[in-house]
Amino acid sequence: RSLTDISLLKSFIHLRYVDLSENKLQDLSPLNSLTELLWLKVDGNLLTSACMQELSYLQIISFDRNRIKDMEGITHPRLATLSLKENKIQTMLGLSQDQLFSLQVLELRGNKLKSTAGLSLPKLKKLYLAQTNIRSLEGLEGLEQLETLHLRDNKLEALDGFSSSMKCLQYLNLRNNGIGSFQEVEKLQVLPMLQALVLLENPCADEPNYRLEVLALLPHLQRLDKEAVEQDEQEEAMKIRQTRQEEKEKVRTVWWGEEE
Repeated sequence: RSLTDISLLKSFIHLRYVDLSENKLQDLSPLNSLTELLWLKVDGNLLTSACMQELSYLQIISFDRNRIKDMEGITHPRLATLSLKENKIQTMLGLSQDQLFSLQVLELRGNKLKSTAGLSLPKLKKLYLAQTNIRSLEGLEGLEQLETLHLRDNKLEALDGFSSSMKCLQYLNLRNNGIGSFQEVEKLQVLPMLQALVLLENPCADEPNYRLEVLALLPHLQRLDKEAVEQDEQEEAMKIRQTRQEEKEKVRTVWWGEEE
């Protein structure tokens, strides 16, 4: 409706669900009076900030397709789902467990991040970072409850940054990045619960025996590139793994013999 002014909403203090999408709003301050608000959607407006007064019961917010540049001032204690898709955010600094200790789902697809540094959300379970120009993974070790991580369509060439503290991560999407070697894939061995991995459209996916090479490195995988891992694949990958382990042992034995 091309709304620019929502001051009339101040008097509707018992509103719980508000959808103001596809307008021309630049100011959400009239919503500060809605102390019982549970759900807010303001997609497709002209907002440059997500900063609002703390609302004690607010659980879901969507700020998709605005002009928001940072994540300062989001402090709602019961907020469980936050979507900031297709904004102009360049850093994740500003989101803190001190204020967002209930946040479980964070959607940041289509921003301009370059790095994952700045996240401090130990209760987070799902993180969506596709198409954000990410080149490096930093600060992930604090995401101890994260189960799903989407990093599709970025510029990652190395997989440093994953940590054994990420003991709940089950699904990892790395489609269409720049992962060129299986040495990088090997770094995912630190993820004890990883069950599903997507590596399509990476240079390493064009290598000979690609699936077997990945399964030899990550024996716990149940799905690779959306396809279930078959038992015969698991068995063949195990043989490759055992052969390589034996070769390493031989080299080690020879090396120790020379040392003596």
